[in-house]
Amino acid sequence: MSQPMLILYDVPSNIPQPWAPNIWRVRLILNFKRLPYRTAWVEFPDVEETLHAIGAPPTSVKNDGRPVFSLPVVVDPIRSPQAPIVLSNANNIAEYLEVTYPARQVFPEGSRALQALFVHYIQEIFTKPLLPIMVPLSHQRLPERSQSHFLSGTTPSYLSVPPEREQAWRAVQEQFDFLANILDKNSGTDGDGVVAMGHELTYADFAIVSVLIWIEKVAPHDGWVRIRQWNGGRWGKLWERCKSCMDVF
Repeated sequence: MSQPMLILYDVPSNIPQPWAPNIWRVRLILNFKRLPYRTAWVEFPDVEETLHAIGAPPTSVKNDGRPVFSLPVVVDPIRSPQAPIVLSNANNIAEYLEVTYPARQVFPEGSRALQALFVHYIQEIFTKPLLPIMVPLSHQRLPERSQSHFLSGTTPSYLSVPPEREQAWRAVQEQFDFLANILDKNSGTDGDGVVAMGHELTYADFAIVSVLIWIEKVAPHDGWVRIRQWNGGRWGKLWERCKSCMDVF
């Protein structure tokens, strides 16, 4: 009998590698902890039906009370094949994996609260100026059926690439500069100047790297070429530190 393995639900694309940053945060942890898993691919029009069928908890609730289902979702049958654990929300999944599979920690003792705040900053502030550039480009990388899922006659404004691209990238660079200045405080005796918590990779690093992967996969020439050179090459160094965790199974 084959060994049970975790299942990570992800969205397919028309490029060789997946790109969704929230899902990469989870994949990086799975690879870092060397946990056996496989990816189940679900197109956007099928997400709600698929997740409802496997008993995944909703990610949020709309104002009218209807549940919202989104990826990532992880199914863990390892401890109980007959009644697998089903989890949604990248942060909830990260904490579950840390508690259930503590080897190769991503939350060192006493860091959970500060890392939660850091990841919230990455999600809500750091990535904000990236959205006008990356959301339209990401939509173009979806299979045709998933692209159509977001269209209703006319193209929504958020799927139109901004005309002032250089100005948009300057706004992105401001966020990268700010974060680099903060992370530089971990240089010298406090760390290697690459990772967020001194010397060892943590969930905070995976939150940053998942954004870098998004850019590298979706905007390799317009985005990643410039970003890897910003701040003395810091982001390219962080990418290299995490490269061994970028397999897709």
